[in-house]
Amino acid sequence: MHPLSRRILDVLALDPAAPALQYRGAWSTWGELRAAGAAIADAVGPGARVGIMLRNRPAHVAALLGVLSAGGTVVVINPSRGDERTRADLRSLGLPVLIGSAEDLAALGTGAPGTTTIGLGELGQAPAVHPATDPAPDPGRPGVAVWMLTSGTTGPPKRVDLGYDMLARSVIGPDPETAPAPTAPRRGVAIVNSPLVHVGGVFRVLLCLSEARPFVLLDRFELGPWIAAVREHRPRAVSLVPAALRMVLHSELTRADLAGVQVVTSGTAPLSAEDAEAFADKFGIPVLTSYAATEFGGGVAGWTLADHRQHWAAKRGSVGRANPGARLRVVDETGAVLPADTVGVLEVIPAQLGAGADWLRTTDLARIDADGFLWILGRADQAIIRGGFKVLPDDVRAALETHPAVRGAAVVARPDPRLGEIPVAMVELREDAEPIPGPEALADYLGQRLARYEIPAEFAVVADIPRTPSGKPDLGAVRAHFAGHGG
Repeated sequence: MHPLSRRILDVLALDPAAPALQYRGAWSTWGELRAAGAAIADAVGPGARVGIMLRNRPAHVAALLGVLSAGGTVVVINPSRGDERTRADLRSLGLPVLIGSAEDLAALGTGAPGTTTIGLGELGQAPAVHPATDPAPDPGRPGVAVWMLTSGTTGPPKRVDLGYDMLARSVIGPDPETAPAPTAPRRGVAIVNSPLVHVGGVFRVLLCLSEARPFVLLDRFELGPWIAAVREHRPRAVSLVPAALRMVLHSELTRADLAGVQVVTSGTAPLSAEDAEAFADKFGIPVLTSYAATEFGGGVAGWTLADHRQHWAAKRGSVGRANPGARLRVVDETGAVLPADTVGVLEVIPAQLGAGADWLRTTDLARIDADGFLWILGRADQAIIRGGFKVLPDDVRAALETHPAVRGAAVVARPDPRLGEIPVAMVELREDAEPIPGPEALADYLGQRLARYEIPAEFAVVADIPRTPSGKPDLGAVRAHFAGHGG
């Protein structure tokens, strides 16, 4: 049995009566999670590819754990993408087993004859198993724990293999085979507000399981339920993606509301130094940013509290230094390694890939200084060439988000017959914005902070920027908005 599967089973058996998961105010025990996961494991068998239409619900957490404890491969299906796209996804995958809520399965209509469907109800209810009428051989996906969807920020989501070894190193430690398992459930309650269809949600659930730490599961990040959980459980650390952090920052919450919180971690998307400092000024809590990707199965760089105390003033805007065991370098277009403080394309070897792993080339422009601090400067494949001038969308977005009325922004390219392409920006305003800035005011504001060629040719002020499950702006949807808006 793989160490990750063994750790899941060991933790679930530690103290069956102890509270494990709080959802909408009600607690489920470790024993209830174990029983529900075992029912799924018995139904799917070891080594199978099992699609799960994941939602942030207790029964879905149990299904995830059940498949992993049986050594199967969880194939992440996002039910929020729409029924037609989900049906097309399932046809292409040809899965032997599909798990989902009763309502999600019903929305898809009659299942394929080669697929066993398992309907989930409330935790504690027996799953409704409908065996395949014409089961087909399953090639499996050996060694893969989760076939994860990427966030789909720049285009349709792709699938990435997260191996059992990779996830075990990420949530248990560098040597999962010999790492001691917890002997009792941990004190303190974590908060999981990342979606399970994103690597952040799966990672945080598995981290809680590996540490035997009880947790609150939120359907999604919403300010009211989140702060209620913070007030009730007073966690020492919370994780907020940049969009969520900005919601907290611009809310009416005070330091007293976040009593007990000593640090905030933030990843999945760029967070400006100005927002991090504004959050620390308002709440007295440092924000530790990090750098990760779905393909890495976890983070490769980040701020530690010690580094933040010693170096933030000089290194503000950095995403920190390489995590223990990870390696980072910056290369030019030929692959030659560049010296410190030179901009190029980032390559990484994540610690969770283990010894002997090859360098992975990212699409991120970056620089690493002489002290090892990493700056992410934008995506190399998203640079906008406006009449021969290079515009980095993240630079424009970051400048827009310093405006006191702006809650969030997204910047993309739009084709232009004269200049080749031009930057355009979608802007989400704070609810209490006063006065409300129009396009001319936003352009004037940027004129004091950016070069003229970097200022977007058009601004769309919207109530909410379309976002992926991970909280990043959905750049495909933003482009579609501007494509249908003229120009």
